[in-house]
Amino acid sequence: MSVVEAQLEQLRAAAAEVPDPEIPVLTIADLGILRDVRWAVDGEPEVVITPTYSGCPATEAIRSDVLARARQVHPQARVVVELSPAWTTDWITEDGRHKLAEYGIAPPARTQPDSRPAPVRLRLGRRVVSCPRCGATDTEVVSQFGSTPCKALRRCLACAEPFDEFKPI
Repeated sequence: MSVVEAQLEQLRAAAAEVPDPEIPVLTIADLGILRDVRWAVDGEPEVVITPTYSGCPATEAIRSDVLARARQVHPQARVVVELSPAWTTDWITEDGRHKLAEYGIAPPARTQPDSRPAPVRLRLGRRVVSCPRCGATDTEVVSQFGSTPCKALRRCLACAEPFDEFKPI
């Protein structure tokens, strides 16, 4: 591995450790927000992130945290926010899905058979969502909008516990 490639790997590793400010058990790598680490045309390193949605209030905090970590590796590093292709819940890693369930948030179902970028589709109809506490599938929506816009509030009818569901998009 060349020195140039090693620097990019160090930048990627540093950026990948940044926790999501709304769900701190997840990193931006777990969520698929970390899109790329590359050399820009001017020769400076760029870390590319894609927010979960264009109006996400956490984007600036994430950008700032990524920039601080990246500049520990390379003082000229910068962060680029790219909105296209749009982020989808399919970009959440398997490890991220397990972390969500362990944290008590039902992970989203996959919307595509693979993880390539796909058109964003909101799925607001009836979905079978397993309770992250007891595993039962007999759950109901309490509110389509939970603690953040990307989550819904649900209740398990088997164990009666409320829980968040990360909405699939």
